[in-house]
Amino acid sequence: MTGVTSKSVRFLCFQDGGTKKLERAKISLDDCLACSGCVTSAETVLITQQSHEELRKVLGANKMAAPDQQRLVVISVSPQSRASLAVRFQLNPTDTARKLTAFFKKLGAHYVFDTTFSRNFSLLESQREFVRRFRAQADSKQALPVLTSACPGWICYAEKTHGNVLLPHISTARSPQQVMGSLVKDFFSQQQHLTPDKIYHVTVMPCYDKKLEASRPDFFSQEHQTRDVDCVITTGEVFKLLEEEGVSLSELEPAPLDSLCSSVSAQEPTSHQGGGSGGYLEHVFRHAAQELFGIHVTEVTYRPLRNKDLQEVTLEREGRVLLHFAAAYGFRNIQNLVQKLKRGRCPYHYVEVMACPSGCLNGGGQLKAPDMPGKELLQQVERLYSTVRTEAPEDAPGVQELYGHWLQGEGSEQASRLLHTSYHAVEKAGSSLSIRW
Repeated sequence: MTGVTSKSVRFLCFQDGGTKKLERAKISLDDCLACSGCVTSAETVLITQQSHEELRKVLGANKMAAPDQQRLVVISVSPQSRASLAVRFQLNPTDTARKLTAFFKKLGAHYVFDTTFSRNFSLLESQREFVRRFRAQADSKQALPVLTSACPGWICYAEKTHGNVLLPHISTARSPQQVMGSLVKDFFSQQQHLTPDKIYHVTVMPCYDKKLEASRPDFFSQEHQTRDVDCVITTGEVFKLLEEEGVSLSELEPAPLDSLCSSVSAQEPTSHQGGGSGGYLEHVFRHAAQELFGIHVTEVTYRPLRNKDLQEVTLEREGRVLLHFAAAYGFRNIQNLVQKLKRGRCPYHYVEVMACPSGCLNGGGQLKAPDMPGKELLQQVERLYSTVRTEAPEDAPGVQELYGHWLQGEGSEQASRLLHTSYHAVEKAGSSLSIRW
């Protein structure tokens, strides 16, 4: 008995010569490992409440509703998506941000924010968490190495395949998307004198897996029956919106940038050091070197290993390794990392893990260029992304103010509740997927 495929139709062939047409296989989100393969295909996995059509429905309903029945529409744009759109429309990042603000407000959005602001909190919480775990490694159940948690594809894989092994290692700091969810639905809703359910919060992301992250029960308020992030649309879906509206981003008049804090005026986008996936390794490394060993790191030097997506960084003093960090991108490198952890042979204190090869700038939701090789396109996106002015998260305007007034201080119960989360091992179904990389 064998299987054959003819023009995308599959048949089961029996020894007596008979054949049987096989039904088209269907997968649900429960089957999904978020490996950036099938989940990036709209034909394979449909997440009905996470699309630009849903955004259109809300905007359309707002236009028909009485003023007191309308929802405040907030769009939060990731810097990776902005860089992808900037390359497509041959704009600089600042003009892209301002023209995107104009476009979304023309559609009916009320505010357009930059998730770089929320990433400040994610980075700072990651720094403090690592130092705390490093100091308590002898008697803590939260083990080293610490593995980053900003990539939902990686988190989904960890929970569904190696939960008991990996989850104790994963950082509890929320991703920039989900910190922005807390900022919009908690802080900003208070500023606007609205309940969280009266705000419709949309994020623009480079990755389809962010739709899965926004849908997690952990980020749903039972009290207000609303998600921290109501809808995630990809960079590609923003481009579809532009096409459907007959608008070229480059031809729009720019609009002033919005700021979450009324005391802060946003003149241009900002970024962070450390590459296109958020810079977690570099920020945690620099902070830990100073906090734990009194060493000021001026430049972080990466040492490539088997491939460009697996690199190491070490801090040494008098021939002794004090800190050993790594960046592991793509599932082949993740698989090797997992095997080392399972054997108790992982040499690292901290690993920045991303499911996509080359990281978030190469996410499955980013724009493709039919007339340009993918590698060349990625290089252009990386170059534009790197031109944005960087600042340390602790120095970003408004961050310390919010830690004081909104979060009631660093390390507070409020900060823990709104800036951290937890992860859960998922029981394997009887017909669990067997995946070899």
